[in-house]
Amino acid sequence: LTNLQPHDILFIDEIHRLNRTVEEILYPALEDFRLDIIIGQGPAARSISLELPPFTLVGATTRIGLLSSPLRDRFGIVMRLEFYQVEELTEIILRSAGILNIEVDKNGAAEVARRSRGTPRIANRLLKRVRDFAQVDGHNLVSQAIAAAALDNLEIDPQGFDSLDRLFMEAIIHKFNGGPVGIETLAAVLNEEADTLEDVCEPFLLQAGFLARTPRGRVATRSAQAYFS
Repeated sequence: LTNLQPHDILFIDEIHRLNRTVEEILYPALEDFRLDIIIGQGPAARSISLELPPFTLVGATTRIGLLSSPLRDRFGIVMRLEFYQVEELTEIILRSAGILNIEVDKNGAAEVARRSRGTPRIANRLLKRVRDFAQVDGHNLVSQAIAAAALDNLEIDPQGFDSLDRLFMEAIIHKFNGGPVGIETLAAVLNEEADTLEDVCEPFLLQAGFLARTPRGRVATRSAQAYFS
């Protein structure tokens, strides 16, 4: 905060992970552009106030419910970002391919886009792995067939589900008769952290309509049972 210049933007990713002490430091900074610092300890401790230049704070989180109400309420604008569409991801992949000097046709880019879970970061990661696959196989151009073969080899199916997604859904469907089942129970069965399942698997499965959250636990939808059975 003390290094900010006038009208700078301070970006905090995964802002829900801030501890409460840091949050409390942000309150006067957001409200009055002031930073309160305590110097010393015990009876000799004193507080000084530093003026801050006008700045904009941008926070990103996938778990807004974990933000404390006082911090959440201090944001002037709260926006929800949607998953990218295949067409948008295709454009992003083609642009990234140009930057990375990867030869990929539009159908190949679209194949990667379809399996990227609506997320540019994943799309760019998969593009690099598809390139590696193509180079090992001696192909200079990434076509749809080559992209599909590479992603199949990585166990990423046409819907973008990976091996952990499949284990997650198959456990609900086959071991718990479609649910409901608690996330901690699923984590124990899969030998994974509950946070991993909640942060990595569930958002896309929920968006795809394959998973439902109920007060009693997770439930596989009919679409999921048809797809994973």
